[in-house]
Amino acid sequence: MTIPYQGGWNDLRRSTDIRDPFSSFCKWQLEDVNLTHYQQLRVMYAIRGWSIWHERNFRPFQTEVVMEAVNKPHNISYKGITDLVTDTDKQSEAAILEVVKKNFKNHLILGEEGGLIGDSLSEYLWCIDPLDGTTNFAHGYPSFAVSVGVLFRGKPAAASVVEFVGGPMCWNTRTFCASSGGGAFCNGQRIHASRTDQVERSLLVTGFGYEHDDAWATNMNLFKDFTDVSRGVRRLGAAAVDMSHVALGIVEAYWEYRLKPWDMAAGVLMVEEAGGVVTRMDGGKFTVFDRSVLVSNGVIHEKLLEKIGPATEELKKKEIDFSLWFKPENYPTDS
Repeated sequence: MTIPYQGGWNDLRRSTDIRDPFSSFCKWQLEDVNLTHYQQLRVMYAIRGWSIWHERNFRPFQTEVVMEAVNKPHNISYKGITDLVTDTDKQSEAAILEVVKKNFKNHLILGEEGGLIGDSLSEYLWCIDPLDGTTNFAHGYPSFAVSVGVLFRGKPAAASVVEFVGGPMCWNTRTFCASSGGGAFCNGQRIHASRTDQVERSLLVTGFGYEHDDAWATNMNLFKDFTDVSRGVRRLGAAAVDMSHVALGIVEAYWEYRLKPWDMAAGVLMVEEAGGVVTRMDGGKFTVFDRSVLVSNGVIHEKLLEKIGPATEELKKKEIDFSLWFKPENYPTDS
C-alpha cells in the first residue's frame, strides 16, 4: 500500500469539484466543503493538501501556546541534571493532541511529554515534539520550534516545523511543511537543499545529548575535525530546526547521536523533500526509530561519512547501543 499522492488528489478533486491544488478556488473548496474523515486523509497527503490542512486547522495550535509564553517567566522542572521541561512543553503538547485526536481518532500518537497513546495497529503514527529546544526557549535564545511528523507504516509522510525566530520582544515564526512526494516549503515557498559540493565551503551543524559518555566524546572530536576543514560547525540545540535549515539550504549538513523519533520525524522528511539525503551515522539505511542521523544536501554526504562512519563503527566496538531506540509494539511497518 502506498500513500495517496497525485492519484489521490485527482480522485478527490473530481469527487468534490476541486480543480487546481494551487488555485484560490481550491483553497475555497477546502474551507467550505464538508469533507468526510476519509477525504480529509486524502487531502492531507495530496499535492500541498497537508500544507493547506495544516495552515487552516493545525498551525494555530502549534504556535499560540508557545508565542503567548515566550516573553513570560517559565515554570521549569528537570527530567535529568540538565534536561529540563517547562509548563509550555506540556501545554503545547496538550493543544496539539486535542487537534489530532479530534481529526484523526484512530491514529497512534507518540509525544515527548505524554508518551504513546492511541491504536497501536494504526498505520499512522504522529511523532510530536511540542517544544524542540526547550533549553533555548527557557533562556529566550532564538533556536526552538514545535515539530510534528506523521509516519505511514514507519516512513515519514507529512511534516511540520514551526520555528521561532527573532528574540525577546521581537518574536516571529516561519513554518516549514513537507509531504511525501509533494516537496518541502517554507512559508509557502518551495525550498531546496544547497548544491555546495565541497566540505571546505560548507557550513555544518551538530548537536550533543545530555549523556557525557563515549558517544558524546566522539562527537566532540568530530566537531573539532570538521571545524578544521569546513567553514564552521554550529551547535544550535534544536534538531528539527537544524534539519529544516539543511532543507532551506542555509547549512549543508547536520548529524547527531541519541535522538528520539519526535526529534527526527519531521526534519528528515523536510530534508528528503528538499533534495537532500538521510542516513544513519554509520551510513546505513535510516528509520526514525534509529539512534543516530546524518542529513545533508546529498552532494557532500559521502565525504562526511569518510570521517563520521569510522568514528561510529569504533563506538559500536565499545558496545555503545545503536539498536532501534523504540518502536511501538504491533505498529505495522514496511521495513
